[in-house]
Amino acid sequence: MWIESSLADLLRVEHGFAFKGEYFSETGKYVVLTPGNFHEEGGFRVRPGKDRFYSAKFPERYLLRKGDLIVAMTEQGEGLLGAAALIPESSMYLHNQRLGLVKEKPQVADRRFLYYLFNIDNVRQQIRNSSSGAKVRHTSPERIYGVKVRVPDKITQQQIAAILSAYDDLIENNRRRIALLEKMAEEIYREWFVRMRFPGHEQAMFEKGVPADWKQTTLGDVLELCYGKALKDNDRVPGHFSVYGSGGVVGTHNKGFVPGPGIIVGRKGNVGSVYWSDETFFPIDTVYYVRSDISMHFLYFVLQSMNFINNDAAVPGLNRNQAYSNKVLLPAGHLIDKFSAQAQKIFDFKNNLVAQSQTLETTRNALLPRLISGKLPVENLDIRFPPSMRDEECRPG
Repeated sequence: MWIESSLADLLRVEHGFAFKGEYFSETGKYVVLTPGNFHEEGGFRVRPGKDRFYSAKFPERYLLRKGDLIVAMTEQGEGLLGAAALIPESSMYLHNQRLGLVKEKPQVADRRFLYYLFNIDNVRQQIRNSSSGAKVRHTSPERIYGVKVRVPDKITQQQIAAILSAYDDLIENNRRRIALLEKMAEEIYREWFVRMRFPGHEQAMFEKGVPADWKQTTLGDVLELCYGKALKDNDRVPGHFSVYGSGGVVGTHNKGFVPGPGIIVGRKGNVGSVYWSDETFFPIDTVYYVRSDISMHFLYFVLQSMNFINNDAAVPGLNRNQAYSNKVLLPAGHLIDKFSAQAQKIFDFKNNLVAQSQTLETTRNALLPRLISGKLPVENLDIRFPPSMRDEECRPG
């Protein structure tokens, strides 16, 4: 049975701690979590990103635990206000004042169900409508409590959460496999071209620690860094082609600019960031794209190993001539070809996993509003809890 309710009947929201900026650092053990760490991958997830670590003591109650549910209380990034995420691991993230810690009322609400409830359009829009602020929009626990929802009994909530969590678990498993494949390709590159243990190295002739048939050259001799093209937000028409800025994919467009596969290098902002695109893409004017006769797979890992210099203190920028002056050890052509063939197999496998995840995400997103609204009944289904919901830290007793 579904009833009309408000979030005040289901949960309470606790404010975070006002961590002091003078104790932030680029390295450390504890990450001060902000909405900027939210990533929309089949639902919002907490991922490492532009992390700010905290070096001073703090009240222990503000150390977030695995399975904690948090909600963005400020608009740090378009569309993030009201977004909710589950903490993936303990002893790492700190709860700051830009986030609310959601505590379910265990008699009537399931935490996983609340996570999905927060991330449906109707609830998110109500939270956004409750916000205020001229420069930075923000909300409060009291305003969140006023959000109107329609919910079933707790058992049905858990069944709905189990179905959606099963999709999320598969997507997360694919994400980990993709990361392993990327690491595998990188490790092969390092093994062959950094440690010099390439196929046939036992028989190779070396001079001063370098194979005799390898060439010492510069980046400018092996590739061209081409300027991206201006494309303002208002001029973008959503489509099939990824738009790349120095921070990665920043949207889509209905027209491509550079045929894939290709490499994108950050020029302004996130200097020297390197991205790969299998498909035709649109690089904007804050990035370069790579043009070369040499294998893109090989150059992708060469560029990732580069230590590019920021030549502008005010606005970080990558000067092409400085980039071109970087030294490159160019292996024999047959080794580059052999590595490219190996890398292509790994990238193909990775692309299959990406396609699987996209299908899973599409299905999950289609199910979410129907399940949360009760249009798709689950009461009579034999539903088993996925592994992530069997973890007692993720489920209230």
